[in-house]
Amino acid sequence: MDRLTSIRVFVETVDRGTISAAADALDMSRAMATRYLEHLEDWLGARLLHRTTRKLSLTEAGEKFLKNFREMLLLTEDIVLQAAQGGEVQGKLRITSTPSFTQAQLMKAIVDFQVCYPKVEIEMMMLDRTVDLVEDRIDLAIRLSNRVEEGLVARHLAVCHSVICASPAYLSRMGRPHTIQDLVTHHAIIHSTGYSSFNFWINEQRTIATIPSKLIANETSIVLAGALAGAGIAMLPTYYVGKEIANGELEILLPQYQLEPLNIQAIYLSRRHQPVALRLLIDFLAEKFGGDIAPWDSKKKPELPK
Repeated sequence: MDRLTSIRVFVETVDRGTISAAADALDMSRAMATRYLEHLEDWLGARLLHRTTRKLSLTEAGEKFLKNFREMLLLTEDIVLQAAQGGEVQGKLRITSTPSFTQAQLMKAIVDFQVCYPKVEIEMMMLDRTVDLVEDRIDLAIRLSNRVEEGLVARHLAVCHSVICASPAYLSRMGRPHTIQDLVTHHAIIHSTGYSSFNFWINEQRTIATIPSKLIANETSIVLAGALAGAGIAMLPTYYVGKEIANGELEILLPQYQLEPLNIQAIYLSRRHQPVALRLLIDFLAEKFGGDIAPWDSKKKPELPK
């Protein structure tokens, strides 16, 4: 009997909970599915499933082999798809992320990816809101969040650090805050999806500072423009303001405090039946942005809060 089919029957049985459900999914009879499972166990010389009239459960050997079998099936799908494509990765991916991260970091990475895989077409959808991956037909969302919605898969790419900053002109006019308490006499420029209350951490203790908001914008680029123009204090991600801080257009305030970091995550629907192009792109972004320190934070200047 075909061993690959036997492996597929085993994995489907584990995922669906019964041999009958696995048989239906694979368009075969329950008796045939049972024969494939028995063939696989005979080949391995080990029982993979505890079978009772009420339920199935993995044996110790079944747990051991399950991960390897999943990887084998994914590799087989890749080989079949690439063979159908003439050996060259191609396809269309629909991606969403925030405008600021796309502009500052993601777009260059996407272009570099397409240099490696020129037949992969990518459609970008930039929004400062969370989209429904199913409803909007999104293959991949790059999100800055410490949460993952139920039913979605997340892969960590990098950490997003933020700083509060202001222009020299604003600080000359309003004075420089030296403590969190000093912030109450200043004005904040905030994103419409955020808050004028900033969470600071020092010695593992959280302190919340509320700054009166003077200007609200629905895009990070406008928050940055307001800060550069001297409208007030802004909280901005380091991936977006490195150049402005390095050249002195903005100055970091209260560097002794750390603002709450966010995870930059690749969010997608399922690990199963994942397009080859999508899997390669996620791996590419993880390598591009990954490591102990994100590439935009790896330079000695600007100095990050500790």
